[in-house]
Amino acid sequence: PKIDRKILKELSKRNDLEGWKHIIIFFTSLILLGLLSIHYWGSIWFLIPYFAYCTLWGGADAIWHECGHRTAFKTRKLNDFFYFIASFMNNFEPVRWRWSHSLHHSYTASIDPHDFEVDESIFSRPNLFTFLIRFIPGYYFLILYKSLHLEIVKHALGIETRVMKECIPKEKKSNCVLSSRIFLFLWLSIIIFSIIIKSFLPIFLFLIPKFFISLNILWGLTQHMGLKEDTKDHRESTRSVRLNPIFSFIYWKMEYHIEHHMFPMVPSYNLPKLNEVIKDQLPNPQSLYEAYKEIIPAIIKKSKNPDYFIKVKIPNN
Repeated sequence: PKIDRKILKELSKRNDLEGWKHIIIFFTSLILLGLLSIHYWGSIWFLIPYFAYCTLWGGADAIWHECGHRTAFKTRKLNDFFYFIASFMNNFEPVRWRWSHSLHHSYTASIDPHDFEVDESIFSRPNLFTFLIRFIPGYYFLILYKSLHLEIVKHALGIETRVMKECIPKEKKSNCVLSSRIFLFLWLSIIIFSIIIKSFLPIFLFLIPKFFISLNILWGLTQHMGLKEDTKDHRESTRSVRLNPIFSFIYWKMEYHIEHHMFPMVPSYNLPKLNEVIKDQLPNPQSLYEAYKEIIPAIIKKSKNPDYFIKVKIPNN
């Protein structure tokens, strides 16, 4: 899009204060919901704060994402520190995902092997049943055999997976193995601690919240689902939606997703300002209802015709 370079430079500035503000509110809220979950452990009322806890825990994906782009904070070490923390919460081994996500931006919606976020992710080709089943809490227990957990275990054992071969630079592969082993050690420590205290509570609080993030999936799948593949125009392959303030906080403004793919070095907290500058060059943003009103029919059509995609109305400039 056309944008004044001075404005873009200003919008691309990082701010430690903005990063800390989000992190402090996020982890304070997460701790409070965790304490409520502990209080109601063993009661049917446990499900209410725990579901909220898991939904907020899913917001670690946004922290991982922003810190991975090193746009959350101005200070590089803060980005890298919280990137590792959020990677663990997100079950994303940090070395693998730093490189694969970089390729995702270079090859957005490409059907060639370069976009490693295609497989079983936002560009997968489900039928309506396999699409809707993803929203059932606990669904990911059913696909552990092909999960990121298994990939991390393989890397921890020194097994070179396809993504490691094709994506991670040779000099970074040992770092991937090391961080995978740290993750595996932390997982086993949590399980052993649970056995020692004879309670599943630590497992529920620190190991499996990501298995119950149905609401996060609701907005996460809107990013590219059903849109055109093999195009360099992000307006055709990416979707922006609008969320309420709570969901927007958890998602850390990533609902401005076209804007993010166009300018990935603009911090998420500046994406609304960026939108104001270039909105006349973008498709109209959608509500979640509007997005799924076109996504679900597209899933049905695409399962019968793999070449089908949603045609986006792009402004003529």
